[in-house]
Amino acid sequence: MEVVNALGRRKSAVARVYVSEGQGKIVINKRDLTEYFPTGILQYVVLQPLNLLGVAGQYDINVNLDGGGITGQAEALRLGISRAMLEIIPDSRHALKAAGFLTRDPREVERKKPGQPKARKRFQFSKR
Repeated sequence: MEVVNALGRRKSAVARVYVSEGQGKIVINKRDLTEYFPTGILQYVVLQPLNLLGVAGQYDINVNLDGGGITGQAEALRLGISRAMLEIIPDSRHALKAAGFLTRDPREVERKKPGQPKARKRFQFSKR
């Protein structure tokens, strides 16, 4: 099997995922998964598509992550892994889609407007 690559995005985070057959190593920006995402919740989010399909120890995953915060990066990585698994195992589309792993979350940060302190917050109104 050759290397399969996929792209995942969330907020301003971009994950470029390269999947090949192996022993289940996940390397993110030349660091191990547990080192890059120290909390168990983020590790769980990243491994969700692999655990759903039952292929957790069968593929080596190499990732370039850029932009955003750690939660956005974890969810971008989940989308990238899901898209790569879809190329490797075409029958998995229904399970991944039902779990919501193939949907790109479209929410982005709203821009700050002029004459306001933030995107929606207004300066305090004074009648007199």
